[in-house]
Amino acid sequence: MKSTGVVRKIDELGRIVLPSELRKVFGIGVGDELEISVDGEQVILQKRRDLCVFCGAEEPAIEFKGRKVCDTCAGDLGGFQGVEVRLPDAAPSATATT
Repeated sequence: MKSTGVVRKIDELGRIVLPSELRKVFGIGVGDELEISVDGEQVILQKRRDLCVFCGAEEPAIEFKGRKVCDTCAGDLGGFQGVEVRLPDAAPSATATT
């Protein structure tokens, strides 16, 4: 496991703040859900990957390039031929052609 060198104190309500740099790197935004698990004496935070990347619906049926998409959003995307669709943490690319 790689250490970031970042140390945070837990407040009186048991909360910690994830540095903005880490949130950007891992594509964590306001309202995103993190799964908390334990491995021995380590606490592990992971961004939930079992939600639709667009609307947050649970248990999306379609996987596209490692991302989950629900049937509704996939159907909506079908009407956007020739338009660039960027996933939340995708790197910027050339402008879309319509």
